[in-house]
Amino acid sequence: MLNKVRPALGRVLTPIGRSVARTGISPNAITVIGTVGVVVGALGFFPRGSYFWGTMVITAFVLFDMLDGAVARVTGRISKFGAFLDSTMDRVADAAVFGGLMIGLDRDGEDVLAALALFCLVAGVVTSYAKARAEGLGYTCNVGIAERSERLIIVLVPTGFHGLGVPYILAVGLWVLAVLSAVTVGQRLVAVWRQARDEVPAPGGGS
Repeated sequence: MLNKVRPALGRVLTPIGRSVARTGISPNAITVIGTVGVVVGALGFFPRGSYFWGTMVITAFVLFDMLDGAVARVTGRISKFGAFLDSTMDRVADAAVFGGLMIGLDRDGEDVLAALALFCLVAGVVTSYAKARAEGLGYTCNVGIAERSERLIIVLVPTGFHGLGVPYILAVGLWVLAVLSAVTVGQRLVAVWRQARDEVPAPGGGS
């Protein structure tokens, strides 16, 4: 869903990318630094019940990580390895966010919410894997109402407010995310199934 605003976001990030590129830092280094920051924020704060500050740290490094593509474009250092590294580090960051949240909620005695966090983690992995596997087989799989950006927003905003003591908001966020993640997996399965079905010649068809 947020893919529709990426062209506009790219125009905003490009000038910032030029400034960052002047420091000499590489796009791949930005990717790794952003991921390490997210992991530290998630696993350093969430398991201790510090949800607000954990969210602030994670958000800061997620925003920083968005600059890797802008720096790559302005420096001409776009590469297949960079794309691979970015996707792989995204999975590491997501695992840290939901894993840290699950540990913290379990520590707080919120067994149901901890289980929801685990479900959202698994569903997110399946969502990403379905797209990667489909594209590896030559299909397109750019569908889904809860891609990575949406999933992070839906989990981080309620988590931050939960850290400020707002009741029920995290429970609502996790339930919504669980449903949307399941729907997204279904959308991708259906999209690939339709493409695969259309490849099968109709019975009795001519050559």
